[in-house]
Amino acid sequence: MKQYFVCCVFLISAFCGFGQSPAKTQVSRQVMQRIFEEVKTPYKYGVVIPQPDSGRMVDSPTVFRKDGLWYMTYIIFDGKGYETWLAKSDNLLQWTSLGKIMSFTENTWDATQKAGYVSLVDTEWGGSYEPERLGNKYWLSYLGGSEKGYEAGRLGIGIATSDDLTKARELDRLAQPVLSAVDKDARWYDDKTIYKSLIIRDKERKTGHPFVMYYNAKGERADAKGNGFESIAMAVSDDMHHWKRHGQKPLITRNTGICGDAQITKIGDVYVMFYFGAFWKPGAFERFACSYDLINWTDWDGEDLIAPTEPFDKTYAHKPWIVKWNGVVYHFYNAVGSQGRVIALATSRDLEAGN
Repeated sequence: MKQYFVCCVFLISAFCGFGQSPAKTQVSRQVMQRIFEEVKTPYKYGVVIPQPDSGRMVDSPTVFRKDGLWYMTYIIFDGKGYETWLAKSDNLLQWTSLGKIMSFTENTWDATQKAGYVSLVDTEWGGSYEPERLGNKYWLSYLGGSEKGYEAGRLGIGIATSDDLTKARELDRLAQPVLSAVDKDARWYDDKTIYKSLIIRDKERKTGHPFVMYYNAKGERADAKGNGFESIAMAVSDDMHHWKRHGQKPLITRNTGICGDAQITKIGDVYVMFYFGAFWKPGAFERFACSYDLINWTDWDGEDLIAPTEPFDKTYAHKPWIVKWNGVVYHFYNAVGSQGRVIALATSRDLEAGN
């Protein structure tokens, strides 16, 4: 009878998953160090997209590859708000502007703010970096709003589509935001405003859904200085149109200052989130975190990936987009300094400064 009982317990345990090795939620220090050595870019190449003129500032690169060429969406702030532009390159170093893909409109929820970010880009480290088509369309998420000024008012996240991301023409947009601070399920950390977003494909459905959005947001809760702090949070979707928040707390936060602008890549079995930090120590700088499941993240506690060191990024060095191509790591970032607000590049090899 005792042997029968033990056998039953064993069978039940095996069926229910008891006794299996628990899923890893913490990434070891050794793995984090290995990732750092793989992604670091100590050589600053210089400015690759300057301000068009003194009245317009450049921001937020998203880099992808299509038909043998590289493309970058980026945003320009002209004092009124954000518009989204497109550039192309054949070598990741010299870039040619192709024009606007999201412009100001009249009497819409996103009239004066349209900061777009390409969705569903291949996340494999050293992979194709091609954006995935879904329903015969390419997809972007974007920061939207109707008030004039720098990220003014209560912003939200919109969805736009295109049948060809290599041409500078206006995108189609959903009529309303898909995520907003006034949603019924808004959390304490995103009930004031929502900023930049990134949508990736969760091929293994580790989150239980095929599409995952990482976004930075600010809640009404104040930090020690009386300011709402900015954190990175997560939402999920089954169709790219309808989104729901995941979890009850931010994924990455310092409970002060800013953690924002996530980019996701996968190196082996480790997901890496590049992001920037600001004002929880002086200035703005690039960081990363690692995960095995896209939900639980281990934050790097070592040196910054990039920090201000040059005249062109002496004020801020932040907002990453990083790719590895032909053995070289290219780290695009928003630099603020002697040349205004521009997009700069750092690399893992010395490619000789172009500026």
